[in-house]
Parts: sequence; C-alpha cells; structure tokens
Amino acid sequence: MVVATLADLTGVRGFEVLEHLEAEAEVPVLAGIQFQGDVAVIPVAELPGVWYGGFVAVGPAGVEVVRGENGGHTHLLVGDAGAVGWCPEVSDPEGLAVGVADVATEAFLIHAEHGGMGLAAGRYVIRRQREQADQERRLVAD
Repeated sequence: MVVATLADLTGVRGFEVLEHLEAEAEVPVLAGIQFQGDVAVIPVAELPGVWYGGFVAVGPAGVEVVRGENGGHTHLLVGDAGAVGWCPEVSDPEGLAVGVADVATEAFLIHAEHGGMGLAAGRYVIRRQREQADQERRLVAD
C-alpha cells in the first residue's frame, strides 16, 4: 500500500479542497464501514438485498458519485488505472444506494470539505445517509 496525502490525491486531478484541511495529512486506507459527510461507504457483504449491474473502469480523473446539495461539493471516487470499477446501476431495500465501487487494490473518495478517505480492496455500496428531522426522515444535505 502506498501512503497518499490529501495533496497527492487532489493535486494531480486539479480537485481543490477547503483551506482548513491539512494538505500533507495522510489518508488512511480502511476496509470497513466509513462515512464522509452525506454518504456512507459499506462493504456489500454487510448489506443484504443489494442488486447491482456491471462495472465500468474509473479513469484517472475519477468519477462523481454524489454531488452535495447545499454547497455543491462533489464526492469524487479516484484510484490508479485499472484499480477501481464503478457501477451506478444499483438498488437496495432502503433506496439509498447511489452505486457500487469494486476496488482491486485501493481507491479514495475525496471531497472539498471533508478531505479524503481510503478504501481497501473489496466491493462497497456507496449510499446517501438519512437523518431524523422534526417528524420526517430526510437525506443528509452536505
């Protein structure tokens, strides 16, 4: 595993993060459930009833998996050539899934406000998060 910093992940892609984030901070690569703002990354094996189609390779520029509603900040999935597949054709019992990432070695999810998080080899459902507000459930707005 190559240790990546936030600057490594964002600089080559021209992706800008907010000034409060430490550019030289190392981004850990983990295999379990992770959260980044309004999205959750969950290993497929932990979500019964998920259906998904085929994968397309994620290119060097990455793929936008979720665009934030309030600030318009993108959650961008990136990885080395041939390391990541993306499938936006997905359904889950709760209707929150936006796609499935198939990671051969490692991948990263980067965001302007939240920085980066690393995904170890595996298959992950990327989905929106909900919150309870007043008397209704709604999607978390990032």
